[in-house]
Amino acid sequence: MRLTKWTKWAAIAGVTVILASGCSALKPKESQQIDPPQNAVGQGSKEASTVPAGAAVQNGPKVTMYMKDKNNYVTPVTVQIPKNTVSVARTTLEYMVEGGAGEALAPTGFKGVLPKGTAIKGLDINTEKKVATVDFSKEFTNYNAADERKILESVTWALTGFPNVNEVVIWVDGKELKEMPKGRLPISGSLSRTMGINVEKAEGADFGQTTPVTLYFLGQTNARESYYVPVTRMIMRTDDKAKATMEQLIAGPKNGGLFSVLSSTVDVPKVDAANGLITVNFTDSLLGPDHKAPGEALQSVVLSLTELASDAKVQIMVGGDVKVSASDNQSYSKPVSRPTEVNAIKL
Repeated sequence: MRLTKWTKWAAIAGVTVILASGCSALKPKESQQIDPPQNAVGQGSKEASTVPAGAAVQNGPKVTMYMKDKNNYVTPVTVQIPKNTVSVARTTLEYMVEGGAGEALAPTGFKGVLPKGTAIKGLDINTEKKVATVDFSKEFTNYNAADERKILESVTWALTGFPNVNEVVIWVDGKELKEMPKGRLPISGSLSRTMGINVEKAEGADFGQTTPVTLYFLGQTNARESYYVPVTRMIMRTDDKAKATMEQLIAGPKNGGLFSVLSSTVDVPKVDAANGLITVNFTDSLLGPDHKAPGEALQSVVLSLTELASDAKVQIMVGGDVKVSASDNQSYSKPVSRPTEVNAIKL
């Protein structure tokens, strides 16, 4: 099945993101100005796309929300918000509320994860520890138990998408939340991306003896437009997470609603990680009849491998040659950094 695309990778420059506290009981040690991601070092990646049916656009800074798609996967969606926005990080969370403004910006079928009516009473950051503390209104606790973990994942991944936030602490009405109230999911202090997203267990893996790898597969809208969905798969314990990531990408998705980015006929590439550079050397089995590498697959490889370290760069090779021709006409001759936007609506 051929999937069309609404994804776009581009660098954001010149946008200032401020974490504003608003009316809250929070007492920040320091307020922090958060700088946006800088232009990718090496090769930036831009991909043509179309605005999905039902999506609206703004003219301000770009933010990456985390919403539920039609298959209930927590999924990033990069949109523009109003030009006069004062606190971009706070607005990002506000746009993730069910029935809120974010749903008008996202593709049809995407819904906010945060409970309807939730307000952000405060958002502050400890500059030294890079910990963001967000204070939600009491409506934050009015959710379906099945969404408990999805709520935590969406908040954590949205805020840690800003380069000066590594961890998140959640408060409700001025008090730190120690556990989620419906399913009693414990919250041990601060949350980070190590909690995973859309977590699943590989066949034969024992949760007590596992290693997590985050993989980017493809989802599809009702309008047959494709987008990337992150899935954290718990696999049998390994010290070589880069190679394991590639093995699992080739193995493909376990559950319905997702599509593979790499054919099962692709040989597992040689992977070497050293000094912040991950080199992935494929055989010719990666190439299609036109002798080009599938663009969606290469983008997924970069997204997945840079989850191992956000500042890592990925060098794509085929048969030891860095001159790789891709179906999306992007150049991969130099190391590629993690894109600053994922699943961006083209304006």
